[in-house]
Amino acid sequence: MTRFLIPCLLAMIFSGCSSNNVQEDESLKVYFDSAGVKGCFGLLNNGDNNFIIYNLSRYRDSSYTPASTFKIVNSLIGIQTGVIRDENMLIKWDGVKRWNEEWNKDLTMKEAFAVSAVPYFQEVARRIGHDTMKMWIDSLGYGNRDISGPVDSFWLNNTLKIKPDEQLGLVKKLYFDQLPFFKRTQEIVQSVMLREQNSNYKLYYKTGWGFPGHGVELGWVVGWIEENRHPYFFVLNIESTVPDRVYEVRIKLLKDILAHLGFFNGKK
Repeated sequence: MTRFLIPCLLAMIFSGCSSNNVQEDESLKVYFDSAGVKGCFGLLNNGDNNFIIYNLSRYRDSSYTPASTFKIVNSLIGIQTGVIRDENMLIKWDGVKRWNEEWNKDLTMKEAFAVSAVPYFQEVARRIGHDTMKMWIDSLGYGNRDISGPVDSFWLNNTLKIKPDEQLGLVKKLYFDQLPFFKRTQEIVQSVMLREQNSNYKLYYKTGWGFPGHGVELGWVVGWIEENRHPYFFVLNIESTVPDRVYEVRIKLLKDILAHLGFFNGKK
């Protein structure tokens, strides 16, 4: 038996919304306006399969660079192929000083995921290699599947693009161990996505910060929130021409929207 699961030949289609299970919620616009950004938001209630969506056309029809949200898939492929042993695997710092001081040291996979350390996951991608990466991206049906160019930057340079709807479908399948990876692989990635927990809720997510050009900065937060062991899957996609705006507001905006929808009290 091979040491890693051979991915299925047919591309997986990440779940999307249909018109009969969507509630468009324009009341969320005030949160985007107050944050000074444009964008969209989607939330899937797994219990009844209903969506709450703000800006449906952007959510469903437009594609964007995944930026650091691709670390979810990069981690899955890395663990599955043995490039990443587990969440405690250390990669030594290369000695190059970068803008984020949290990246300028030796990091485990769990630490690198938490601080979104680009150099760590670029090294993971180089170790995976272009052909193996392409095989998995095709098998997942991830976004436009375009990973042309350097293997360590296609998710950062606007080559690879994905829709917000596809992002939500990906994290839903991850939660239920429905991606074409070993259960252990998916459980490790689920565990490193856990960012907050208390007696009322557990919040899992990965952020992204991209630069599609023309002075626009793009922000993502994708993941799920659990209350009473019931998952709700979400994707937040925002943009601004104000430098660093999306980086600064994305988590607060997500939490403001979730609070508006009744989360964080353990009553969902």
